[in-house]
Amino acid sequence: MATVEQSGGAHDAGVEDGVRRRDFINIAAVTAAGVGGAALLYPLVNQMNPSADVLALASIEVDISAIKAGQAIKTIFRKQPLFIRHLTPAEIQAANAVDVGSLRDPQSLAERTKPGKAMWLVTMGVCTHLGCVPLGAGEGENRGPFGGYFCPCHGSAYDTAARIRKGPAPKNLEVPDYAFKSDTVITVGEVA
Repeated sequence: MATVEQSGGAHDAGVEDGVRRRDFINIAAVTAAGVGGAALLYPLVNQMNPSADVLALASIEVDISAIKAGQAIKTIFRKQPLFIRHLTPAEIQAANAVDVGSLRDPQSLAERTKPGKAMWLVTMGVCTHLGCVPLGAGEGENRGPFGGYFCPCHGSAYDTAARIRKGPAPKNLEVPDYAFKSDTVITVGEVA
């Protein structure tokens, strides 16, 4: 009977060792699969990060010292046109005279400019209807019936504060994040 117990004991010890080996092999296989899966997923996730040329355009600095009152410039920000307009006192007065409640996308000029810098209007140069580039930033271009910008594609007309006043565009021209670095330089984009 002692022999039977010993062989049974030896058999139990072998099963116990087998379970331990099996557990180790399972854990090792799952770990290897996890590491392999992460190694495969990293390039897929990493390719969704912005490219170097986009990161380089995360912000731009623009010298506005040469822009005279009544003039505007076009530049490029994140591969899209950017308009910077130096408003005249008459254009500011015309923008402030509009009843904000009557606008499709109600915003005052003060909401679209920086405090104390109402003469500087910075907007993206992309019509909010279908993405055309409105006229009005270049010398002699059609500014439309409200003296701001006019989209030649479908006739959207913006006022001197770049607010939609007529036509199919649903919203005002977008005002990007920007800050004055000095009286003559603005930073557009990620402003720290």
